[in-house]
Amino acid sequence: MAVGGFSSSGLVRVREMLARHVDAGSIPGAVVVLARHGEVHVEAIGTLAFEGVGSATPMATDTLFRMASMTKPIAAACAMTLVEDGPLRLDDPVDELLPELAHMTVLADPHGPLDDTVAAKRPITVRDLLTFTVGTGMVLAEPGTAPIADALNALRAPSPDEWIRGLGALPLVHQPGERWMYETAANVTGVLIARATGTSFGDALRERICDPLGMKDTAFAVTGANIDRFATAYEFESADAGRPAVVDGPDGRWSRPPAFEAGGGGLVSTADDYLAFATALLTGDSVLSRRAVSLMTSDHLAPAQKAVSGFWPGYFDTMGWGFGMSVRTHRTHLGPSVGSYGWPGKYGTAWYNDPAEAMTTIVLMQREHAGDQTLPMWAEFWTTVYQAIDD
Repeated sequence: MAVGGFSSSGLVRVREMLARHVDAGSIPGAVVVLARHGEVHVEAIGTLAFEGVGSATPMATDTLFRMASMTKPIAAACAMTLVEDGPLRLDDPVDELLPELAHMTVLADPHGPLDDTVAAKRPITVRDLLTFTVGTGMVLAEPGTAPIADALNALRAPSPDEWIRGLGALPLVHQPGERWMYETAANVTGVLIARATGTSFGDALRERICDPLGMKDTAFAVTGANIDRFATAYEFESADAGRPAVVDGPDGRWSRPPAFEAGGGGLVSTADDYLAFATALLTGDSVLSRRAVSLMTSDHLAPAQKAVSGFWPGYFDTMGWGFGMSVRTHRTHLGPSVGSYGWPGKYGTAWYNDPAEAMTTIVLMQREHAGDQTLPMWAEFWTTVYQAIDD
């Protein structure tokens, strides 16, 4: 018997796969949502923690998780509401709202001294922010080997204004539009949204995305009684043969409002809330027009940009980048179809919409670095999910 286009036996295999990870002690619990043809199937297994607060609380669709980089698509969607309403235009420079990023310089050598620069060939645009082609971002280098990497890592965020001022005082790593670079553009997008709306980034997200879609638990902090629903996050590596150590508990970093609301990875949310966001994009019943969603979820990277971008050679061989999320361009294994879009998060979260299959998949757990889609567990997961499709 099929449920929403899934076979019952396939769904059993999804649950058995999750149970193996819980039984092995790699995670205390997880929530998986498979939505297709208007029906939603949920697998919630295990508990919120190995021990202490949450160890007796079952995982559920209202369990709160650190979404990390799954914040990026929500930030991009919020920016696109401003593009549709008029305060922002994709190809306008950000100089007026972000004067700290006007008249930027660019490193002559990405690994060279910070004072050896040339002028930027053009201003940074809103489109650059959404496609992560600003010219600065995460630089993978050993400490002391690349001055710009050390300087970017040393940036602190006591407030959005102070952070953007510090970023603007540094040169860009590459010319605007030249290549994709991770993370920083999403944080700049949050500052841009706050200034364009005259409110905080968090308030803008609530007014433009969360409230209209009924995302009542999505925020930058977990406070009050909601802490009882907040899953504990664990380190990726175990210190010994036992359980992994706690990296952030319910009373940790997210238990108080942050000074800097990070568009790159600061949100907490639930399976229920993120499904509302994902469904709005997939069905077009959204805070955005169909045209805006199509633009967000199209590949905007040119072959020349892909050739020099990514975390390793060939990073963009099978995917591109839309606005704040990846877009599948080639299918090489059982898993998301060409045209699928979404993104994972540092703490073991992942979301992808597959328009060809009319399917949304959301995976939520809390193990540091477990969102890395190159890990063997994800190949097993996607194979199991797509084998469950039955129509």
